[in-house]
This record gives sequence, structure tokens and C-alpha cells, in this order.
Amino acid sequence: MTNSVYDIAVQTIDGTQTTLNQYQGKVLLIVNVASKCGLTPQYEGLQQLYQNKKAEGLEILGFPANDFLAQEPGSNEEIQQFCSLNYQVDFPLFAKITVVGEDKHPLYQALTQAIPERIGEGPWVKDLTDYGLTPNQLPEVLWNFEKFLIGKNGEIVARFAPDITADDERIVTAIEAELAK
Repeated sequence: MTNSVYDIAVQTIDGTQTTLNQYQGKVLLIVNVASKCGLTPQYEGLQQLYQNKKAEGLEILGFPANDFLAQEPGSNEEIQQFCSLNYQVDFPLFAKITVVGEDKHPLYQALTQAIPERIGEGPWVKDLTDYGLTPNQLPEVLWNFEKFLIGKNGEIVARFAPDITADDERIVTAIEAELAK
């Protein structure tokens, strides 16, 4: 099995069927996002990272998911409006998908299979446990805002825990290394 994600069918937030082929040759940061999560303010950092690195070849791709405490309840249109109005998001957003469990979207099946371990297991696991929740076991996505880094050749190269923010040195260094290739 190739680690490339380019041929997996996805749907843009406006409902257009497509694949990620249009992003070949770019470095991708794929993030499962949510509008009503304690981590939602990460949209700001993701947008800043996108602004800073887009010209160098970075694309951030947001995939809304309602898998964690129903923190993404809105329609695709409502999600797009929320992101635009509250965080001025102009990186590509896609239609809401499932990122865990039996109904997991093929994109997330490929991502979690390729990189089953997360970088930066921070306090988020303890926070979830403290809230009385049972964190998902690897290779499942832990929560909203988990990040997957894809190299220019389509290879899945890194995975970052949800509480690792877009300005974290580990993400920035990994992105810069991929952009330099």
C-alpha cells in the first residue's frame, strides 16, 4: 500500500467531489477541525501558519468532524461561515467526515494506518481523563485538531497530538524540513 493520499475521494465544503491530486507537489497539513471545542482557537494559529508558509508551498486542509462530544454540529455552510467570520480562515475546508471508528473516512484510515503514533502527547490525554472521558487508543485519532503532515511526494511523514499548536517548534521545524525538499 502506498502512503500517498492523492487518489482518495473527498468532498469540498461546498459539496464538490474531488481528490487531493490538486495538491501534488505541496506540503500538506491535514487537520480534523471543530467549531465548538476547547481547541477551536487553534484556527487562529493554523490561519497564521498558512499565511506565513503558503507562498513556500504549504497547504492546510481542514476536515470538520463531529466525532468528539458533538463539537461540530453545524452544516457545512455553517462551518464555513463560522471559520470565515471568527477566524478569517481561507485555507481549504472540506465536507464534514468521520475520523474514528467503523465509519472512518478512507482518508483517515490511510493517515492513521501510515502513522499510528502521535508526536507530542501533551496534557490533553490527562485533561480528557479528568473530564471523565476515555481517550481513544492509538492508532485512532485522539480528539479534534490532530494534525498529519504530508510531504510533497504524498508520503505521510508525521502526526501531531491535538494540543500541539501550529506555532509549536516541532510542527514548524517538520514543515520547514518538508518545504526544503
